[in-house]
Amino acid sequence: MFFKAEEIIKDSDHLIREKSKPVELPLSEEDKKLALKLLSHVKCSQDPELSEKENIRPAVGIAAVQVGVLKQLLGVCIPMGEDKEDIELALANPKIISNSVQMAYLKEGEGCLSVEDEHAGYVPRSARIRVRAYDCIQDKEVIFRLSGYPAIVLQHEIDHFSGILFYDHINPVNPWQPIEDAIVIE
Repeated sequence: MFFKAEEIIKDSDHLIREKSKPVELPLSEEDKKLALKLLSHVKCSQDPELSEKENIRPAVGIAAVQVGVLKQLLGVCIPMGEDKEDIELALANPKIISNSVQMAYLKEGEGCLSVEDEHAGYVPRSARIRVRAYDCIQDKEVIFRLSGYPAIVLQHEIDHFSGILFYDHINPVNPWQPIEDAIVIE
């Protein structure tokens, strides 16, 4: 279950800059179905054969606004390697309730399904976050912690709820200026 390439809105669409609304709890069947489809889309996008056949850009996360729905729903699937379990999240109304002072960034910069043009530069994010959300897989309210790459991914997706894109965080004067005391993620 995935979205067609033309269903994913681009950063040229004004909708991507709109604020997403929290969803009502208990979760409606429609909202739960959308959250699970967002997760499914990301998982399908990571299958090289399927992504090529269906013209799906590989991703680790997607927010509902990226398919034109202004609701605080997202799906994330982060492959963690052979000795760790993958992180799979289908969340409603996620909120960062605390974050580290220490920053982190991806050495190669960030990308986004809704952004086709190159936007080079470091994107500073909190190295560690604590999140409260409604888990659409477990059907319950949860609080959890993430650090490093998974924390960056979730912050990227949560930014979409405020109409913020990753390149809004890039230093416009010196995009590759190192961020003092930050963790650099390869």
